Amino acid sequence: MTYIVAFGRFWYDFVVGDDWTIAAAVIGALAVVALLTHAHVTSWWLLPVVVIVFLSTSLWRRLRAAG
Repeated sequence: MTYIVAFGRFWYDFVVGDDWTIAAAVIGALAVVALLTHAHVTSWWLLPVVVIVFLSTSLWRRLRAAG
């Protein structure tokens, strides 16, 4: 059982990491891209934009907090 718990903790730490907002934004963006693609709308560009915006925001918050 401890192997299963360790495996789950690894994946949680790998996906979520230090900032859960980035993981949530990427999951949300993937869902939106999937829905738009299903509706035959070209939306490949949305995911890189979301990642760049949220990574920049996360970096800005860390640098601001470090003072």
